[in-house]
Amino acid sequence: MTAEPGATGGLVLGNEDKVHQQVLASFPLCDLTEEDLRQNPQFCKLLTSLAHYVDKTGLTNSLKKELETAQQKLLSQRRAWLQSESIHRALQEMIQDHRVRKHHAAVPPDENMFYETMEKCLLVAKCARKLDPSNTTKKDQPSILGLTPQDVMELMPSENNIQKMKQMLPGALEQHLKKKCFSLLSYYQPEWENDSESLKRCKLSHMSAQLVKDKKKVEALKEISREKRVLLQRQTQLYLSEMTACVQLLQSFILENRLTMQADLDRKKLDYFEGKCVLVMQKIEAEMVAIKLETYTPDSISTHKEIRKTLESELRACQVEKQSVESELSSFEILGKEFEALAEEYGKLREEIEMKKWALKEFTKYNS
Repeated sequence: MTAEPGATGGLVLGNEDKVHQQVLASFPLCDLTEEDLRQNPQFCKLLTSLAHYVDKTGLTNSLKKELETAQQKLLSQRRAWLQSESIHRALQEMIQDHRVRKHHAAVPPDENMFYETMEKCLLVAKCARKLDPSNTTKKDQPSILGLTPQDVMELMPSENNIQKMKQMLPGALEQHLKKKCFSLLSYYQPEWENDSESLKRCKLSHMSAQLVKDKKKVEALKEISREKRVLLQRQTQLYLSEMTACVQLLQSFILENRLTMQADLDRKKLDYFEGKCVLVMQKIEAEMVAIKLETYTPDSISTHKEIRKTLESELRACQVEKQSVESELSSFEILGKEFEALAEEYGKLREEIEMKKWALKEFTKYNS
């Protein structure tokens, strides 16, 4: 997409950086840098023209209006659903609270009848809604146990109990909602918990506006955080590019100077290792001499000399005996295999004689 150098797309050179910043701000979701826009001026011009027709999320003006209309409809339907759902949950909470109170203390009969009637009405209405085929996507779906909404509606309490329940319901619901609102107010601002009821009502009337204000404040902080995050990403990319350039420059400098310095460095290392090797060898020789001096004292040397003389004389006598034995063996080998058999028999007789001598010696020793 690189364009010719002369094509600036009608941008003023002095305002080029400002235009690039505006384009990046108009399209924050695009992973672009100012360097990309400088290298592609036609693409920058296209984004500048598109900024008049789309917003930061990439939606056109007409589509944005349709989206806002759909969001308003969805918001109104959600509000209506939330209103009915909140009332239904409040009634369920009231029934649950009544059960807890009933378990711990005695409850007046009118109050007990009120909550039993309300619980039964809610249960019957829920069952009737489940059985109503108009609320399902499949019209031909079989009914549960063959029941119809009319069958379930017959289980409603008596009309008299229902009318009494309707009369008491607004006041009870108001008290329950007021209690929940006060609890919410105390959670939002714990220091307001000890205020009077009238002061709490006054503060509660302004709580929705305060919540909206806090929500806008949080959204503004999120937007600031997002802008800072985008700025940090751009600065990080710039920092990494600068660091990469510095590393490449340092590598080229090292490669250029390594060849001239390596020979001198190797020679110095060689001289150092040679001197260290000579020093280690001298140290080893000195240790060996010290060990010899500690081991071989003058007294031990004279003793070793006497031992050596004795061993040499014994060695000469053994050599003479060896020669005589070898000569006798050679003379015996001349006689052949017959003498070998006689020698074996003689050996066996000598062993038997020695064994009998040992047995006789032992026998005489024990008899004595």
